[in-house]
Order: sequence, then C-alpha cells, then structure tokens
Amino acid sequence: NTMAQQKVVRLVFISSGGTVYGVPKYLPIDEQHPTDPQVSYGITKLAIEKYALLYEGLHGIVPLILRVANPYGERQRIETAQGAVGVFISRALRGEPIEIWGDGSVTRDYLHVSDIADAIPAALRYAGRERVFNIGSGRGTSLNELLALLEATLEAPVARRYLPGRPFDVRENVLSCELARRELGWVANVSLADGLSRTVVWQRANMGQQ
Repeated sequence: NTMAQQKVVRLVFISSGGTVYGVPKYLPIDEQHPTDPQVSYGITKLAIEKYALLYEGLHGIVPLILRVANPYGERQRIETAQGAVGVFISRALRGEPIEIWGDGSVTRDYLHVSDIADAIPAALRYAGRERVFNIGSGRGTSLNELLALLEATLEAPVARRYLPGRPFDVRENVLSCELARRELGWVANVSLADGLSRTVVWQRANMGQQ
C-alpha cells in the first residue's frame, strides 16, 4: 500500500536462485523449473515473489525478480556464518579448519557481488514482458573445487574437517542465465578465481574490524 501511495512504478526484488527451486529436476536450472524450496529461507523468498507479482495486477507496480545465485565478495558479513566463500576465507586466514558437511561434492553457482550490482540497473532499464530472471555465473563449483581455488589463491594449504552430510542440503544447483543475457543484456564478468583473489585482499585488510 505504501508503494502504491508513493506511486512506485517498478520494484527490483532480490530473490534466491540457490533455494527457491529445491532439488533440481534438470541442470542448468532455468526460470521455468518447478519451485519446491527445501528450506524456510527459500519458502519466504518465493512468497515475496508471489506478492510482488500480485501487486502488479493490483497496483500496476512492475516487479523485476532477480533469482540470484550464491553471492560472495568484499564486505560480505561473516559473523552470521552465511556464504561459503566468506566463511571459508575468514577461517583460512585465521588458520582455523574449514568444516565441510558431506564429502565436498555439493556444487553451487557462485557469483561476485559486482556482477549482481550490474544486474540491478539492467533490470530497472528493462521494458519487456519477462518478470523473473536467474542471475548467476552459469557454472557449478563443488566445495572441494572451491577449497582448491582458495589454496591456489592463498598459496598455502587449507585445513579442513569433513562432517556428516545434512539432509536438507541440495546436492547441486547451477543456474541457466540465458534469459537475463537475452532480455537484460547482462552476463557475469568476474571469474571465481578473480573474485576469490579480490575477496581475500579485502578480508586481509579488514581482519579484526568485523
């Protein structure tokens, strides 16, 4: 109601491409894939998506829903233990072992925060009929591969501790971002190796300040 009163005409909502789809029926996951989230975070994101789409019919507020992959990068909060990349780097820099739930084969689509930032103005400029877009790298990286990249970045081994897998962890999630490329003119530009390097530099410079 407040948005309608203030005559808001466009809304960009950052949803979760990593959780709203649930267990994939095929890969990579496109926007037509069924949504069956396995965790409450994904359920909440999906409910907000539905409300945003409802408000277009009720109030004419155009929603652009960005289902973002697993974000990481500089300034990511690590005290909440959310985001494998941020947590892994933090523990590695402190010489603490990294805990892996399962055998490390769980695969995710990691996306640098600067690429997400570029997707938002692209959505604001969009005048087409699509409403939901996957925003990801389109490439899957397992936890073991992520750790290997981190070791290469740090030029040092990283201690790790493998724990029993968790039943709610989806084994693999990789997004198809062809619709965003075609309709928004957006593609991810930051490689995981480059993004890890930038994030390590930032965390090193800010250790003790978080």
